[in-house]
Amino acid sequence: MTDFLATGSLPEDYRDLAMTVREFARAVVAPVSAEHDAESSFPYEVVAGMAEMGLFGLPFPEEYGGMGGDYFALCLALEELAKVDQSVAITLEAGVSLGAMPIYRFGTEEQKRHWLPQLTGGRALAAFGLTEPGAGSDAGGTKTTAVVDSGEWVINGSKQFITNSGTDITRLVTVTAVTGTTGGKKEISTILVPADTPGFVAGPAYDKVGWNASDTHPLSFTDVRVPEENLLGERGRGYANFLRILDEGRIAIAAVAVGAAQGCVDESVRYAGERDAFGKPIGRNQAIAFKIARMEARAHTARTAYYDAAALMLSGKPFKKQASIAKMVASEAAMDNARDATQIFGGYGFMNEYTVARHYRDSKILEVGEGTTEVQLLLIARELGL
Repeated sequence: MTDFLATGSLPEDYRDLAMTVREFARAVVAPVSAEHDAESSFPYEVVAGMAEMGLFGLPFPEEYGGMGGDYFALCLALEELAKVDQSVAITLEAGVSLGAMPIYRFGTEEQKRHWLPQLTGGRALAAFGLTEPGAGSDAGGTKTTAVVDSGEWVINGSKQFITNSGTDITRLVTVTAVTGTTGGKKEISTILVPADTPGFVAGPAYDKVGWNASDTHPLSFTDVRVPEENLLGERGRGYANFLRILDEGRIAIAAVAVGAAQGCVDESVRYAGERDAFGKPIGRNQAIAFKIARMEARAHTARTAYYDAAALMLSGKPFKKQASIAKMVASEAAMDNARDATQIFGGYGFMNEYTVARHYRDSKILEVGEGTTEVQLLLIARELGL
């Protein structure tokens, strides 16, 4: 699988997957993107289509309802979806890497067999409750607590900016909570909370700048009681385990960002060939042609970065630094390309019905979510021994 970096081409099975998702994105996702964005409505019909294709199960074994693929296959699907709609791409990314993957990586066999078939089949969504009003990049600042009482965890606290947490098919939220102290430091664990548990409330959806068709809510937990066996992984290892999930997730976010960056290139090439000004297509003007050339270079560089990180991960080699590089480079490419595409489109680029306008609004969060650019720089510096 890792030979594609040397040859510059994907193996046939990966190419076939990418082409299948590309056609789905063009035929099913693109026609409804502007409407869902304008209405801030969750695209249930699109999610159902992705579920039918098996996209939610791509990196999971067949014994848990998955497709038997790998994380790179998921990334290819995310890139193709993000070309036309970042909200749809992030719904899949969060559903897999933040929703199902923690259970697959750290769950007991019983937890896996109960939850994964629902999640990998796309019949249900799970969310990961990490961020709090006072704990974002500093996840160690978690204030949500969980104490054991009569064989149950009792959870109190709040979370914010949680993706896939309030849909009609949300069935589970994995919550990070302080479960004690060890050596004077907070002991942070992760606990599975079914969405219908009394005391668990998803607040009103946020009014966001972008990703309007993605489901995002604040969450509150008031004396929420779940069985003690709902602990996910070892007690006190919740934060450490989530850091591993974030390392993987950054590769997936990079794939989303590359899709956005490439989508801006594709739209700009099309528009530059169709739009006439002063008697000729604007693409014949060197200023426009060179701008699009730089956009293509950014997308290519970012794609190479996430391919490299994915290859290292799947070969079992350290990939933390490469994942951070990919996430940072790709998110900046998406934002830069969205700005340039909007300039190329002129007034039309300011109209929400156009894909590039939505990319302009959507892409900023790619430099923030799942680790800000500043956090990536910190991680890269640490890996260099600084």
